[in-house]
Amino acid sequence: MTKAIYALYDDDEVMVDGAKAILAKNVRIKDVYSPFPIHGLENVLGIKWTRLAINAFLYGLTALCLALFGMSFFMIQDWPMNIGGKPNFDLYQNLPAFIPITFEFTVLCAAHGMAITYLIRNWTLPGVKARNPHPRTTDDHFAIEINWEENSGVSSDDIKSILQDTKPVEIFEK
Repeated sequence: MTKAIYALYDDDEVMVDGAKAILAKNVRIKDVYSPFPIHGLENVLGIKWTRLAINAFLYGLTALCLALFGMSFFMIQDWPMNIGGKPNFDLYQNLPAFIPITFEFTVLCAAHGMAITYLIRNWTLPGVKARNPHPRTTDDHFAIEINWEENSGVSSDDIKSILQDTKPVEIFEK
């Protein structure tokens, strides 16, 4: 018995129209594989809004606090130096000079944090086997994955006939 049925498309608009037709027949789509983002597909599939922006904000806020603490410690407490006549005894008096460094450090930490979060969230870490159903979905084709066990009441032959009506390039099972 097969676990998943895949429909392979060569056009993103045909695939989105196919997804609408599949969902209209009460067949649940497990996943869609695409070489690039398809705008509007998340609305068709009913994917909830992600909370990754909250992570980015928290990474940036953490970096901001670390940058201000680090600069106040290194430049004011640990080894105070008079650079260009700037006072070295309070953070708030030196804050305008610290803004560019703080901004750069915040962007650096937020970007690295989001890159690591992306790799962990999508489980695309080095050495992990790819979950790609067909090699062409990373190049120029699109795939819809339907797990027929999740669609109780619909046989695999019915799913294949529904998929055939959406004009795919290929239908295969894994």
